[in-house]
Amino acid sequence: MMKTPFFTFLDPELSTQITAAAPADFQIEAYPADIADADKIAIVADADGLILFPGRISSEVLRTAPNLKLIQLLSAGYEHMDLDLCAELGIPVANNGGTNSIDVAEHTLALILGLYRRLLDQNQGIRDGQWDPVNSGHNTYTIYGKTAALIGFGHIGQQVAQRLKVFGAELLYVDEFPAPAKIVADLNIERVSLSEALSRADILSLHVPLTRETQGLIGAPEIAQMRPNALLINTCRGPVVDESALANALRENNILGAGLDVFATEPLAPDHPLCALRNVLLTPHTAGITRDTWSRRAHFAFANLRRSVEGEKLLAQIGPA
Repeated sequence: MMKTPFFTFLDPELSTQITAAAPADFQIEAYPADIADADKIAIVADADGLILFPGRISSEVLRTAPNLKLIQLLSAGYEHMDLDLCAELGIPVANNGGTNSIDVAEHTLALILGLYRRLLDQNQGIRDGQWDPVNSGHNTYTIYGKTAALIGFGHIGQQVAQRLKVFGAELLYVDEFPAPAKIVADLNIERVSLSEALSRADILSLHVPLTRETQGLIGAPEIAQMRPNALLINTCRGPVVDESALANALRENNILGAGLDVFATEPLAPDHPLCALRNVLLTPHTAGITRDTWSRRAHFAFANLRRSVEGEKLLAQIGPA
C-alpha cells in the first residue's frame, strides 16, 4: 500500500475527483493545505509519495519525510518549491506534465477573441440599449491572417499554436530549445528571437515558467518593440510582465490591448491601474482550471507515482533526473 497524502485548497467536491482516481493499492487522503506544519509532519513521516495543489510545502516538513519517492504537483508551475532542498534530500519533484494545457490553450483563445471582438463592450452596450456600441466595422478584428508568437513552446504553447493554426494565423515561437522537426512541419511554425517576435507579432502569448531568467521578461523596452496593433496575452505567471510598463503602454494606446489571467500580486487589487483600462481583459488565474481538468491531472499523477515505486523513469520531472 502506497501512502500518499494530498495537501490542497480544493473544496471537498473537487479534491474527491483526485482521490477517487487512486488505484486500489494507494492509501490517499486529502488534507487542507493550511493545516499546521506539525500536523503535516505527522502525516508525511511514513508517506511514500506526496501530492500538492498548489505546489507549496515547507522545508521543515520536507526534512521529516525520509521515505518520499516523489512529490507530484497537480500544477504546471513550480516556483514555490524549494528544488535545491528537494535535490539535497533526494526527493524527485514532477509537475502535471501538461495535463492542463488544453484548458490554458482554450482560455488563451478566449482572451484573444474577447479582445479582438470586444465581446464585453458589445454585451454591455446591448444591455444598455445600444446597437453595435463599438462600431464593429472599425474596431474589431479577426485572427485569420495575423502573426502570432508563442513565447515558450512547451505543452501549452504547442496547444495554443495548434488552435491558432486552425484560425489561419502565421506562427512564430521563442524557446531556448528547438521544437521537434515534426511539430515544426505540422504547424508550419518558425523559431525566432524574442526581439524578432516582439517586432513581428500581432498576438504575443506568454507560456514560460517563472524563473530568475523569465521574471520581468516583458518590460518597458520589450513592450516598446511591439507593434501598435499588437495584443499581449499572459496566462503563465504575473511577474513575467512588468505590469506598470504594460499599464502605461495600454493607457497611451501604444499597443492594442492585453488579456491577463495572472498578476504579480494575487488577488489583483480593485484599484490596480490595470482595472481602470478598457483595452485589457482580466481573469482571476483560472486559465488552467476547468471541471474537466481534474481527471486528467489525477490520472497522470497516479501513473507517475506508480513509476516512482516501480523504479521507472519519471515523467515531467523538474530539475535533475
